[in-house]
Amino acid sequence: MEVTGFDTWVLSLAVFLPLVGALVIMLIPKAYEMELKLVALGSSLMALVVGAYIAVQFDYGAAGELQFVVDKGWIDVINSRYIVGLDGLSLPLLLLSLVVVPLCLIYSWNHIPDPGNPKAFFVLLLILSTGMNGSFVAQDMILFFVFFEVVLLPMYFLIGVWGGEDRRYASLKFFLYTLFGSALMIISFLALFFLSKDASGELLQTFDMRVLTDVAGVGIIKSTQVWIFAGLFMGFGIKVPMFPFHTWLPDAHTQAPTVGSVILAAVLLKLGTYGFIRIAIPFLPEGAIAWAPWIGLLAVIGIIYGALGCLAQKDMKRLIAFSSVAHMGFVMLGIATLTDFGINAAVFGMIAHGLITGMLFFVAGSIKERYHTLEISRLGGLLKAAPRMGWILGFASMASLGLPGLAGFWGEFPAILAAYNPGAGMPEETFRTYMVIAAIGTVLAAGYLLWLYQRTAFGEPTEEFAGHEIADVNRDEWIAWTPFLIGIVLFGIWPNLIFNVTDDVVSGITATVEAIAAGS
Repeated sequence: MEVTGFDTWVLSLAVFLPLVGALVIMLIPKAYEMELKLVALGSSLMALVVGAYIAVQFDYGAAGELQFVVDKGWIDVINSRYIVGLDGLSLPLLLLSLVVVPLCLIYSWNHIPDPGNPKAFFVLLLILSTGMNGSFVAQDMILFFVFFEVVLLPMYFLIGVWGGEDRRYASLKFFLYTLFGSALMIISFLALFFLSKDASGELLQTFDMRVLTDVAGVGIIKSTQVWIFAGLFMGFGIKVPMFPFHTWLPDAHTQAPTVGSVILAAVLLKLGTYGFIRIAIPFLPEGAIAWAPWIGLLAVIGIIYGALGCLAQKDMKRLIAFSSVAHMGFVMLGIATLTDFGINAAVFGMIAHGLITGMLFFVAGSIKERYHTLEISRLGGLLKAAPRMGWILGFASMASLGLPGLAGFWGEFPAILAAYNPGAGMPEETFRTYMVIAAIGTVLAAGYLLWLYQRTAFGEPTEEFAGHEIADVNRDEWIAWTPFLIGIVLFGIWPNLIFNVTDDVVSGITATVEAIAAGS
């Protein structure tokens, strides 16, 4: 749907208001710390207000169609255009991104990590916000790639400058892994540009994602689709990250400052899974059908490997990082089924993981600030030393292990269930085996999360911290954490808040895949 008036600009405002805030901050002297904070928070809140307006004006009866579409000339020499639009798939992810950033800024109000320099810190967070927001609304492959890559440098510097002792190693590893995946992804985009044809067999030579979704790989033979899909699989799989491309994630999470870990878990990992659903599967359905069993295999390996990795960890933050490998495995298993049930579960799992794991990283950061360590053996008695924080950690742990009534349940259970009846052309026995393995992963998740909670929260404080006064949850933390806690409960009780929004888009994608499978 083409739009006019103010609605022409709302998506662009949601994307670029944080960037405007970053530019204003660059003009303010570093000594004016309060002004820097107010501009950073103000610009992110303005973007959130625009996002709220978009959510109110969005036509939920036509969630399967792109809305607020803007199509303007951009780089004519390569036929790339500035095309943005929003549908039921991108709306919840955009809102998640718009909510997380101002909450991270509120948390950072009095928690700016060493070395200080709030000016550079806030500029990087706001540029990161622009890249994330833009990725979820871009409808041109080159535009998507630009936004996708914009997030790389800010996160590299957040880890490399404000991270832990091994920050240089972790930031370089993150940068190189992501850059390698991006190189394969842009090659795949170029292949789609040069090979995509319409129904009459005429070359399209377009980066318009709407057109490429409509043609669904027509004119590209199956073997070629499989190879192009492989490039996209690497690019998006590294970003997820899937096993065996996951090794950058524990290092990045462990070394990143608290808000860096929160944004990485809550939003950045979703760019990879979103890419699979938005680009890889609709553009190359035959390639998706060929690769789906292998994606499912790597997903369940990731679920078990991530869980076993958690059981071996001595550092709280690193344990939470390995849990992300396992949880994103459930998301990828849902995507691999190529069914509307499975992919809807995957999208829900993306939102749930963002809220729950983001909350866990917030708590871990506050524990680190108070105890100056995250070594699990040195922690203990949190429920006595800081009871409110102890209960919040317990709540987030229960949500993460998939307790019914909380958001984590609706991301995992339907994804497992969807594997029982995979999409057309999928090997049923193989996916039912995946279902059993994934179910075992939920038991292991309960094991490592309850073990973590028992060792950190129960009993008496360790001798090292006995007699020390540990501050409980403060005002800034309550403000930053409360929306996460509300979201975990709200979506756990009322999952259709997300399922009803995403279903039309997902059903359209899976219908195309089923038609291709039936005709092959």
